[in-house]
Amino acid sequence: MALTKNTILSHKEIEHKIRRIAYQIYESNVNETEIVIAGIESNGYILAKKIKSQLDKISDINSTLCKVTIDKEEPTNTIKTSIKSEDYTNKSIVLIDDVLNSGSTLIYGIKHFLDVPLKQFKTAVLVNRNHKKFPVKADFKGISLSTSLFEHVHVNLSKQPYEAYLD
Repeated sequence: MALTKNTILSHKEIEHKIRRIAYQIYESNVNETEIVIAGIESNGYILAKKIKSQLDKISDINSTLCKVTIDKEEPTNTIKTSIKSEDYTNKSIVLIDDVLNSGSTLIYGIKHFLDVPLKQFKTAVLVNRNHKKFPVKADFKGISLSTSLFEHVHVNLSKQPYEAYLD
């Protein structure tokens, strides 16, 4: 099948990146018994579910999935999580999104979790763009690329074949 879009990652490459990120998360949490995998709604949550599934296959760490709801247009609005703060207090957390673009969604998500004491906090993204407005980085990333400010990265994880492409 010929690719007609500016493909960044194919289905097979995305599956490989998910597996690799799961191994990196495991390596950085090898001494933990519990970890919270928090995905930013919607694509970040889908990615988090896929990473959690891989993590559960390769480790005996008890992982809890958490959906993080952030208004991406107004990230200062109240942020909601599918689990209570007591459920992630003093635990290791990995906050996951599909694309790190300006950094605003990720940084406001990080800020939300810092209201309670944590053991460790890491971030993961499938695509890391290299022109951020905020001083936030992804600890685990599938791919880093430099794009123009006018280009947009699209990620499809909701149906197969998965793909990431540039518009």
